[in-house]
Amino acid sequence: NGAICIQPCSPSFHGETSFVCEDRKWQMLSDACASLDVQSLFQVRMLLCTLACACNFLQRQALLPYTFTKHFGAGNHSCQADFSCIIPDILSSPAIPGNIADIVELLKKISLLLSENVTRGKMQSYSRIANHILNSSIISNWAFVKNRNAGSILLDSVNLFAGKLLLRNGSESIQEPFIATKGYSIHRNTSGKSFDFSMEFNSTGNIYGRVVIPEQELLRLPRASKAISVAFPTLGAILETNRPDPAVVNGMVLSLLLPEELQNVLLTFEKLNKLEQVGAQCVGWHSAERRWDPRACQVRAHNASAVVCACAHRRRTYGAFSILMAPAVPRSSLLDYITRVGLGLSILSLVLCLVVEAVVWQHVTKTEITYMRHFCLVNIAASLLVADILFILAAIVHNAALNYQLCVAATFFLHFFYLALFFWMFTLGLLILYGLLLIFFKITRSVFLAAAFSIGYGCPLVISVLTVAITEPKNGYLRSGACWLNWYETKALLAFVVPALSIIVMNLIVVVVVVVKTGRSSLGDGCKSQDLSSMIRVSKNVALLTPLLGLTWGFGLATIIDSRSLAFHVVFALLNAFQGFFILLFGTLLDRK
Repeated sequence: NGAICIQPCSPSFHGETSFVCEDRKWQMLSDACASLDVQSLFQVRMLLCTLACACNFLQRQALLPYTFTKHFGAGNHSCQADFSCIIPDILSSPAIPGNIADIVELLKKISLLLSENVTRGKMQSYSRIANHILNSSIISNWAFVKNRNAGSILLDSVNLFAGKLLLRNGSESIQEPFIATKGYSIHRNTSGKSFDFSMEFNSTGNIYGRVVIPEQELLRLPRASKAISVAFPTLGAILETNRPDPAVVNGMVLSLLLPEELQNVLLTFEKLNKLEQVGAQCVGWHSAERRWDPRACQVRAHNASAVVCACAHRRRTYGAFSILMAPAVPRSSLLDYITRVGLGLSILSLVLCLVVEAVVWQHVTKTEITYMRHFCLVNIAASLLVADILFILAAIVHNAALNYQLCVAATFFLHFFYLALFFWMFTLGLLILYGLLLIFFKITRSVFLAAAFSIGYGCPLVISVLTVAITEPKNGYLRSGACWLNWYETKALLAFVVPALSIIVMNLIVVVVVVVKTGRSSLGDGCKSQDLSSMIRVSKNVALLTPLLGLTWGFGLATIIDSRSLAFHVVFALLNAFQGFFILLFGTLLDRK
């Protein structure tokens, strides 16, 4: 396993093919066999251009007849010959991996050396060459191209060449089936300019994309400029997603070549996969790092068929934009129903819990240990109540797309109060251990309050502030499409997951200690009635402590292990959406005092 075998190509091709041994079978790794000789094609192109220029010069000096210069494609008094002389050879060649790599290299050389004064004819010829290797029928061949960055190189080359396009009469439009270029002259008095693309993706139909430059952005322009956009319906399947999650491009790729003064644009992408149970994320292609970067865009609107993205235009950083599709939490009307009903009942239960505690406070806090227990319970209920309300507000902020700063604020407080919930449950767990194990050690009320507030609110505040301070300057605090902590880029979500799971483990140990202590009295006793009584007592203690110590959140691990299982998500939603009700039931109503 892992052995590499390299074989030469058949006599009519040059290059080599590489194989790797996997499970006792040879699997193709890369195929560099090519029938094109790109170096010769490029040299012929340069020779013809030089010859055309020389003929033009001689014709202007009346040293050669016009018919002679016309024979060489000259006579237009310029050196702007297009690439039509090499197109027949390229289009007649098979789009095999080796030829694809050579054509990408050819387009790169043309972009670097022959991109001055790009006329419509040049752009048409360039697009025809690129279209040959972007055809949807040969996309699978890109998997065996030796250079894994070939797709990114192609994108950079097209952007470089298209950026030099000359606009006739203020606009230009050049379209091939799998690459389209549009350009407009823009200035500060132009009304909001838009580029509309409807292009073939496969034999089943077209997909749509749109670029809109807001009028307030155009006011930034100091002078007349040009705006150019290039659309690729199939390039997304070629560019490697290079992400830890199984995300794939779910729309066309749109390149933007705009003046540096323009900072924000709106992009509309029609989805390729219109299933509702998949997530959508707006991204920009990071040219230097050659990966999709969600920090470039925010989702502005989202429905089953299309996504509107608000993207930051940084020409030197992001070469193109698109949307990613990722297998998300399975969308279900049952899940939505459980969440809405559970949150509503939870908020009502927590309010009732606090009211009951306020009414009976003097009667249930006569001893130090009961005071400490009910003090923890009140703070658990208050933290969860605020967190539930913020959860609803965060969803409203996201759906209305009010502004980024409001989403950051909602996420910060949501993070803080959910952490406060867990740290107060941790404090209650420590208090239970104190009551069980340190019987003869007495703690004063003032010491308890200082320690409880430090743990319950101090630790969450430190973690929340550090998280936003470290990740927000890099635009890595929020995840795309939701007012919550980022995961895939900065792992900011670990600032919630690690403390929460640690506390769940600690409180699970507390429950085990309680079970051992309460069940010990029946050890060695053969009386069945006492065994049954002990089992009932243990079961009751576990049932009481599970919601109060947050052990129901442990079911979140099941949703991580199998994120597509609807059953796990339903159980997790049931246990946690109704946590407020469980706290009211087990923490207050079933308390005999």
